[in-house]
Amino acid sequence: MITSATTILLSIYQWIYEKTDGRFTWFLGKAVLLLRTTGAKTGVERTAALVYARDGDDLVIVASSGGSARHPGWYFNIQKHPDVVVQIGRQRRRMFAHVADPNDRDRLWLLVNRNNYDRYNWYQTKTRRRIPIVVLSPV
Repeated sequence: MITSATTILLSIYQWIYEKTDGRFTWFLGKAVLLLRTTGAKTGVERTAALVYARDGDDLVIVASSGGSARHPGWYFNIQKHPDVVVQIGRQRRRMFAHVADPNDRDRLWLLVNRNNYDRYNWYQTKTRRRIPIVVLSPV
């Protein structure tokens, strides 16, 4: 589970990312994107700062929520509204979000876990739910 200090730090980082229009795209040595989704219940735009990895033209993110017992809110949003906007730096682009195909999951898990200093393996030990991997594909 993400600690409250980490949550606060991530919130501040996301605020800086947004207020500087993407001039600060690295967080603790990792590349970060802003994922803009449409709220599943509210229809309101939501934004989440997330570490990502590249897989060809696709971007790969993880719905880890720091090993929490619940999926992050953005995960439910993409299930109802898979058309998203991704911002990397100052560039924004429309993408289509979908849960990774089970046949690709192991390969993608290795990719994102290595990219995030093995944190996802640690997060997985803290929860019973299988942490989803989400692929963001260009539209």
